[in-house]
Amino acid sequence: GAHTLGVLTVRESVIGRTVRGVLDIHAGPEVAVASTKVYTQMLCGLLLLALRGAQARGRAGNLLAEVAPALKRLPDDVRTVLERFESVRIAARDVRRAGDMLFLGRGFDAGTALEGALKMKEISYIHAEGYPAGEMKHGPIALVSREVPTVAIATSGPTRDRMIGNVREVRARDGEIILVANDGDVDAEKLADFVLWVPEVHPLVAPVVNVVPLQLLSYETARLRGCDVDQPRNLAKTVTVQ
Repeated sequence: GAHTLGVLTVRESVIGRTVRGVLDIHAGPEVAVASTKVYTQMLCGLLLLALRGAQARGRAGNLLAEVAPALKRLPDDVRTVLERFESVRIAARDVRRAGDMLFLGRGFDAGTALEGALKMKEISYIHAEGYPAGEMKHGPIALVSREVPTVAIATSGPTRDRMIGNVREVRARDGEIILVANDGDVDAEKLADFVLWVPEVHPLVAPVVNVVPLQLLSYETARLRGCDVDQPRNLAKTVTVQ
C-alpha cells in the first residue's frame, strides 16, 4: 500500500509503468553506456524532491531561497568546468599509467567519490575504489603510494578542513594527489600534484559540479589508453538479469 515514485529519464520504462508517480529528470537519451548526464540530472531531481518534501513539512526555512539561485546558476557553473578540460588532460596523461586508484570524499561528496571511481573503472579499466574519507585510515591508506593516485574532493563546506587533513596524510606518505578544489584555494595548490579547479557553489549543489571533472578525467584517461568510451567491454545499457 505504500506510495511509489520513480525518478526516471524514460517514462515508458518498466519502472515508469509500475510506480504510482513519476519524477521525470528530462535528461534525454544517453548515448554512452557509462551514464554521465543522467547521473547529474538525477542529483538535481532528488535535490528538488528533498526540497519540496522539506517545504511540505514546514522545515525548509530559508533553504529554498538559498538553493534556488544556485540551481539556476548550475548550467553556467558546469559549463565553466567543461571549459577547463586542459587541466584534466594534463592529469590524465599521468593517471593513464596507473593500475589502481583511490577516490576520497566527505559528506555529500562521499557519493561523488564513488561515482568518480565507478566511471574510472568502467571506461578506462583501471581498478579504482571510492571511499568516505573518514574511513581512509581503516584500510585504504595502506595502498597509498606514487603508483596509486589518490583523487580527493576538497571543496568548501563543513567537512573541507577535515578533507584537507586526509590529503595531508596522503602527502606524508608520498602519495600522488589529484585534488578537486575551489578556485583560489591556496592550500590545495600547495598540496596537490594536479588540481582540477571548480567554481565555489552552494554545498547542496556542489556534488553536481564536483563530479564533472571526475567524469572528464575518466573519459580522457580511457581515450589515452585506447579504450572505447561509449561501449566499454562487458557492460550493457539494459540490465536483464537479477
